[in-house]
Amino acid sequence: MPGESSRNSTHQLCVDRVLVNSHYSGRAEKDYKGCEAYNDFREVLGRSDVDAVIIAPQDHWHAIMCIQAAEAGKDMYCEKPLGVSVRECQAIRDAVRRYGRVFQTGTQQRSDRRFRQACELARNGYPGRIHTVKVGAPGPSYQPRYRGPITPEPVPKGFDYEMFVGPAPMKPWHHARLDWPGWYLIWDYCVGFICNWGVHHLDIAHWGCPELAAAPFELACTADYRNLGLTDNVNGWSGEFVYPSGLRMLFSDNGHPCAQGCRFEGDQGWVHVDRGSIAADPPSLLQATLKPDDTPLHHSDHHQADFVQAVRNRTDPVSTVEAGHLASYYGMIADIAARVRRKLKWDPIAERFEGDPEATRMLSRPMRAPWTL
Repeated sequence: MPGESSRNSTHQLCVDRVLVNSHYSGRAEKDYKGCEAYNDFREVLGRSDVDAVIIAPQDHWHAIMCIQAAEAGKDMYCEKPLGVSVRECQAIRDAVRRYGRVFQTGTQQRSDRRFRQACELARNGYPGRIHTVKVGAPGPSYQPRYRGPITPEPVPKGFDYEMFVGPAPMKPWHHARLDWPGWYLIWDYCVGFICNWGVHHLDIAHWGCPELAAAPFELACTADYRNLGLTDNVNGWSGEFVYPSGLRMLFSDNGHPCAQGCRFEGDQGWVHVDRGSIAADPPSLLQATLKPDDTPLHHSDHHQADFVQAVRNRTDPVSTVEAGHLASYYGMIADIAARVRRKLKWDPIAERFEGDPEATRMLSRPMRAPWTL
């Protein structure tokens, strides 16, 4: 039914407001009407009684909302990835630090004991010197629910399509634009699973092997792209990051060739971690305990609670803005390498490609007026 997703979303928002107000009315033993809905995020940022915000719209909105939230003095829990271009990620990072805000990236695997254990083992040399990191993320298995011909539809009554589109290109409305996973697969709103899901395991790769962001590397990636209904971003991919020291990171959609999760391979063994599982060779690695001179990682068992504690203490949470920036843009530059179909050289300190103007132009995206960074 045309516009069904939009109407369902509006109905759900109304239901959620009733549930929240009812819940707090019961706790306070009086009528509570503190849960409000706004059409324009700037109205929330303008409230003096709001200290922190959760930013979780489609990816193309993240940069503008984060930067304006920082300017308004709000702390942020922001869903991953940080944006749809490397420049957007940089702008978020810079704004968070410029205005002294607390920022938690929604890469919640850092608050999972298994991921922390795998990264502590890798960072402290328990599998030996790490020579290969393998990162696998979901890809082609995710398909849009709507696959039929795309015929423009009337914008549903009460749905502010202008605000939904925001800085993205304005195109005719169709309810599949609001469908999930439909919008994940549309370039205007999302780089694609190479970034939006890859960010999770790329984050773990960096957490367990900081060398990945410490030295220039060569990057090659091949990919195919969707052409089904409105969906047009990356489908399957296979990339390789090669470092002067001999370190390599392989990054692909699940099983082509990397199994889902993150695997650290050293000259004395390996450890592989995914959601719900951890394995190692030799298996005794998983029984190791950190020595006094080892480096422990930030201990968090609850990602949202860790953010709240960081807000109270004015400290960095487990998934800092810098960590979110790195994990987001490594998927983006892999996509760029696939699009230009050649090997690229990247300097992670300067955060730029070397000697490739075409690839460099792809580090940013234009925004539809009047929206700007």
